[in-house]
Amino acid sequence: MSGLLGARTCPGPGEASDLKSPLGAKFREPLTEGRFQQLFGDAEQEPELPAEARLTRLWRWRARACSGPGAWRLLLARLPPLRWLPRYRWRAWLLGDAVAGVTVGIVHVPQGMAFALLTSVPPVFGLYTSFFPVLIYTLLGTGRHLSTGTFAVLSLMTGSAVERLVPEPLGGNLSGIEREQLDAQRVGAAAAVAFGSGALMLGMFALQLGVLATFLSEPVVKALTSGAALHVLVSQLPSLLGLPLPRQIGCFALFKTLAAVLMALPRSSPAELTISALSLALLLPVKELNVRFRDRLPTPIPGEIVMVLLASVLCFTSSLDTRYNVQIVGLLPGGFPQPLLPNLAELPRILADSLPMALVTFAVSASLASIYADKYSYTIDSNQELLAHGVSNLVSSLFSCFPNSATLATTSLLVDAGGNTQLAGLFSCAIVLSVLLWLGPFFYYLPKAVLACINISSMRQMFFQMQELPQLWRISRVDFAVWMVTWVAVVTLSVDLGLAIGVVFSMMTVVCRTQRVRCLALGLAEGTELYRPLRENHKLLQVPGLCILSYPTPLYFGTRGQFRHNLEWHLGLGEGGKETPKTDGPPDAVAEPVRVVVLDCSGVTFADAAGAREVVQLASRCQDAGIHLLLAQCNVSVLGTLTQAGLLDRVTPEQLFVSVQDAAAHALERLESAGPKTCTVWV
Repeated sequence: MSGLLGARTCPGPGEASDLKSPLGAKFREPLTEGRFQQLFGDAEQEPELPAEARLTRLWRWRARACSGPGAWRLLLARLPPLRWLPRYRWRAWLLGDAVAGVTVGIVHVPQGMAFALLTSVPPVFGLYTSFFPVLIYTLLGTGRHLSTGTFAVLSLMTGSAVERLVPEPLGGNLSGIEREQLDAQRVGAAAAVAFGSGALMLGMFALQLGVLATFLSEPVVKALTSGAALHVLVSQLPSLLGLPLPRQIGCFALFKTLAAVLMALPRSSPAELTISALSLALLLPVKELNVRFRDRLPTPIPGEIVMVLLASVLCFTSSLDTRYNVQIVGLLPGGFPQPLLPNLAELPRILADSLPMALVTFAVSASLASIYADKYSYTIDSNQELLAHGVSNLVSSLFSCFPNSATLATTSLLVDAGGNTQLAGLFSCAIVLSVLLWLGPFFYYLPKAVLACINISSMRQMFFQMQELPQLWRISRVDFAVWMVTWVAVVTLSVDLGLAIGVVFSMMTVVCRTQRVRCLALGLAEGTELYRPLRENHKLLQVPGLCILSYPTPLYFGTRGQFRHNLEWHLGLGEGGKETPKTDGPPDAVAEPVRVVVLDCSGVTFADAAGAREVVQLASRCQDAGIHLLLAQCNVSVLGTLTQAGLLDRVTPEQLFVSVQDAAAHALERLESAGPKTCTVWV
């Protein structure tokens, strides 16, 4: 049943019900939508312009946009340094940006080479990917604290695509020339994937699809990165143990790799196993020290670069590469590669790989940028981020780079080291540039097992995301289910399929929750003008014959059946005709047939054609059953859709009210005019 506007008592024998006096003393005259528009509506709205006038206005707007001031505004929007560089506080920020940039650049060198192995390309191309994308994002990005470059998840996804497009021959014993040709083909495939993902992000920017980041929820992104970290760990086991095993790709690749490693375990290299154990014994404690004492350390301890230098010196002095056949990095070519357009014939084949990479790039980068933007009180432009990462991947692919994005580890490192603006990226580029031009020969004897250990140690932060699961279970069981489904799909199948399953499952939870919403019967809380659900533990007021219902969800094709069922249940409109209405009040309350129903539409944010037709059918059924239907608080969009569906053929404009209070006051007057049977019931 429903509520009333004021506290009333049932009239005794021989007494006439007098419900107007308290209403008249407390409330104004009820306002319908039409009356509200007459008093406060569109008196000052501009008249509808003819088509020629609208076209003329559009041309004038475009002319202003193409003028000098319009071009300058566009330039400011597309080149963020023009906005923040004039306001740069050189004395306060320059030292922090320099220290943070140098620190991140030192980490970029070993991590870039390590992630290149994940991508199945030579290590030097990881250095290229740590230089060009960082430089481009410094010029185009809006995330002041964001660090871009090689990212383990994208490197793993790219490596799977490269292995599928350019598989290694079955024999495995390749000559030097054949190995160079195979590497060149794989570099071209990785660059083509970067070109495709960059082109897709530029297309998303042209369509202003920055809002798509909202569809990749936080549980999906965290489960994706945690599951991918496990893939990275397992994929590096052959390098840790010195086992020359082919890389497994496709579904169940993680389990195939584990089975192959277990079968080949007796053939592992003791020398590389020792190097891996010593490297992890150094890297993992240093990572823990950097986390625990981040507030006390002026700069994080560069454990990766120390490990690289120690391992290179040990391998050179002990001749581990010749005596024990330890795999080393070899010669890093100096300078930069010649700009080369990727093979466009490969684009149709790599489109299915480029799309999930573009989504992962944008989702991780936008979420990281938003976190630090909220922390340091500035804003980012999601569409400009699409442009920055799209241009970064597209242009860097011309220099044989593989896909890149913002990185979790180096972004946190940049913030901890005192970075303030995008200028830190220039100092990071300077470090990588010095390695490419002069310091490359020093890494000749670096064992590849050390790079595998760097890959594993960099996944530490992603593994620890699983510690948030108990708290997520307490906050939202649905988000916990989304996290677990995505993680299981990523680990069991593959990263790209797991991402697709996670997004679909996340969206399905939203749809299911909208379909499970119940239509609530409302009553008036004592001494207030607030309407609350009758099932709540409050003293609420009901009026026999009056029903106030709230439907707090969008009305579309997926919810129309639930909407019809709820209204039939509350109003007693069964298939066989008028039935006894149900009540949410006390069990001993006498159910009286509903004569007036107020439908609160404030929770209906939108309605499609199917939902609007359902409301029209409800109005028709109420009219046949002798029930007076009133609609309250319909927003402009919903009201327009209902009108186009023919609602005004079933109800009059006087049945549309601006608030539940106005509709309830009108309903009370209508019930009073019908006779003295109305009484109030406190529940």
